[in-house]
Amino acid sequence: MKLYRLLTGVDDAAFCHKVSLALSKGWDLAGSPAYAFDAKEGVMKCAQPVTKVVEGRDYDPAMKLGEQ
Repeated sequence: MKLYRLLTGVDDAAFCHKVSLALSKGWDLAGSPAYAFDAKEGVMKCAQPVTKVVEGRDYDPAMKLGEQ
């Protein structure tokens, strides 16, 4: 099965570490990152889609994608 996640957060080092952690766990980048200015908080926010193929398992909506 192929899993999908959209990682989001403030555009800072913590977000880069979040993406790096996902990559280290076998997730692959799936497209370009997106950026937007959050006027309420006064910060740039970003999003990065990632996907991962997991063999031998069926999709279950209860699964915690970050633990896969």
